Amino acid sequence: MRELPATMPLPCALRLRAPRRLRAETMTKFLTVHAQNPQLRLLQQAAQILADGGIAAIPTDSCYALVCHLDDKPAVDRIRRLRKIDERHHLSLLCRDLSEIAAYARVDNASYRLLRQATPGPYTFILEATREVPRRLSHPSRKTIGIRVPDHAVALQLLHALGQPLIGSTLQLPGEALALNDGEEIRDRLGEEVDVVLDAGSCGVEPTTIIDLSSGVARVVRVGRGPLEPLGLA
Repeated sequence: MRELPATMPLPCALRLRAPRRLRAETMTKFLTVHAQNPQLRLLQQAAQILADGGIAAIPTDSCYALVCHLDDKPAVDRIRRLRKIDERHHLSLLCRDLSEIAAYARVDNASYRLLRQATPGPYTFILEATREVPRRLSHPSRKTIGIRVPDHAVALQLLHALGQPLIGSTLQLPGEALALNDGEEIRDRLGEEVDVVLDAGSCGVEPTTIIDLSSGVARVVRVGRGPLEPLGLA
């Protein structure tokens, strides 16, 4: 297995106060952010809500996603209930960069080369999970985890503000063919089911391309926004 360099703390990382559990009556916070140059003070507010146990609707390079703190089981359960999915459905681990992936997934040389080509970008890779991944987040029978590095300024800078990965799932409601793609509609339809909405305008409705690398051979599970041709998988 290739040893990836450890992620270094960023000098611009934001300081968060000690986490505290959100109260049930907390109102949803709606934050309008610039898609290319998001306001750091607003990202800090969203990061603090996530650290306090909240869930957020955020834009990515594929479509809006529901995200929460990696180690927060109640928040993960809320996302599963909202989407009506069970533990057999992979949730994605959103990472800041390629080096951060090494703490949560086992990456061989061939997989590493493919990840270098595709990240950041609209791809989700299914990899063998390490012990750093909470058992409840990996697939119950295969011990795998879906991992991605989003190519969207809001998502990436939120990850930097929080200082660790987020657990996420496409914001596609039960019975609907497409993901929600408008911040105000997300707020109006989900109400207090989410704690904060980061509205950066439309980011698309096509989900990520999913590639399974857990067997050592790349297998395309779903063709989405990420093209296969640059990866030699078409």
